[in-house]
Amino acid sequence: MSKTSQPTAPTVGFVSLGCPKNLVDSEVMMGLLDRGGARLTSRPEEADILVVNTCSFIDTAKQESVDTILEMARFKTSGSAKKLIVAGCLVERYRDEIIKNIPEVDAVVGTGELESILEAAGIAPSHSAVPSPFNILSGNGHAAVREGREAGAGTHKTEFRPEGNLREQQGRFSREEWHGAAHMLPTYLYNEDTPRYISTGKTSAYIKIAEGCDHPCTFCVIPNLRGKFRSRRFESVVAEAQKLVAAGVQEITLIGQDTTCYGEDLGIKDGLALLLESLAGIEGVRWLRFLYAYPNRITGKLLDTIAKHDNICKYLDVPLQHASPDVLKRMKRGAGADIFLKTLEKVRAAVPGIALRTSFIVGFPGESSADYEVLEQFISDAKFDWLGVFNYSDEEGSKAHALDAKLPKRTIESRKRKLMKLQQKISKRAKQQWVGRELVVLAEGESEETSMLWEGRTEFHAPEIDGKVYINDFGELQELEAGKFYRAEITEAHDYDLVARVVAGPL
Repeated sequence: MSKTSQPTAPTVGFVSLGCPKNLVDSEVMMGLLDRGGARLTSRPEEADILVVNTCSFIDTAKQESVDTILEMARFKTSGSAKKLIVAGCLVERYRDEIIKNIPEVDAVVGTGELESILEAAGIAPSHSAVPSPFNILSGNGHAAVREGREAGAGTHKTEFRPEGNLREQQGRFSREEWHGAAHMLPTYLYNEDTPRYISTGKTSAYIKIAEGCDHPCTFCVIPNLRGKFRSRRFESVVAEAQKLVAAGVQEITLIGQDTTCYGEDLGIKDGLALLLESLAGIEGVRWLRFLYAYPNRITGKLLDTIAKHDNICKYLDVPLQHASPDVLKRMKRGAGADIFLKTLEKVRAAVPGIALRTSFIVGFPGESSADYEVLEQFISDAKFDWLGVFNYSDEEGSKAHALDAKLPKRTIESRKRKLMKLQQKISKRAKQQWVGRELVVLAEGESEETSMLWEGRTEFHAPEIDGKVYINDFGELQELEAGKFYRAEITEAHDYDLVARVVAGPL
């Protein structure tokens, strides 16, 4: 979808931080710039314009975002960069602070203002008939409010889930504690006609099927950053998938803060299951998966759909956050270890051999030793294939921020280490069962560790987040090709990673 750029077109370098949802936003902005005539580069020292798409989910993400902005700012003095643009979640939260404290920043673009990247880069006219808050630094160093274009080619959502409207009345999406945050919540959704510059290679791509979140989780500020839950039109998602497959994409990963709510705001029952059914029928889709599932929305129809289609990956990511009922109640999540174990039993019975991934927060305010022991025992019993543990981050604007009984960082870190050590043992035992199996592996390229190994994934590995398959034997092949699928035998197993030899392919 790239177009030939004019010799005078600006060169733009992008840095995308955070989750896959943020990456799709970056791809949309890059697509808009590309269509507008800009040239894209991966070398910041060559860029006329630098864009940092930021994350601010937890403290470590915020610090990485700030560090990256400052790193890119140096190219305005040591490189050819004339303009630095900051986009994404950090803008939604610290718009005024960024402008005030980092004078090298020339423009800011929020999560609902993606199409304003053109104006920020000086490619689009400054006037627009569609008003939307967009702050851009003027020549005097102060923030000038301009009318950006939040959704010219995208779509605005005007109807939301009843839960979202109720929780808005209850203050769920309040930004009052965030000085400088835009008053309006984001409502933007890209569609199948929005240009995208796919950055994940020729074989794999993400599709964002929904944006925002209505859940009341007390530890999370994503609803404040991204707005109320809103689904893309069913036909729009299918049309985008068809375009991607026509361009050669074979692996599609559906993403959203809670994909299992998909379609509820559109009046569609079992929307995710119906969408998967439709996408699985597109000729050329080899692997289809979705991230992430809310535990109480894993329906029988959804599981039946996963089991029914060979090209829907037998993989489920269910962020449970904790297992103690008391902690989950304070998180406003509900349920507990016993209910979760029954859910996992149902999933495994419906989809034999499915790989399960989850994530937990350790050190939530008031987490007692007994609460921690419940979580530890649950992990032992559940035997997840993949598991992540995050230290509790005390985020201003979250309901948990006001809770008492905060735990010392030392205690939190100690509990995290113990849980990861426990999971390491579980994973090692489970991976040993893979030895001797023949699986389809997507070859991704030479290993960063050594050119003598290639790295790949199976359908049981989501992009970027799970372990790796190291290929040390090409079989009868002289070389492998990145982005191709091969049949491989697992020959070794380690704590999280596997070693394999190719037996056939490319497929």
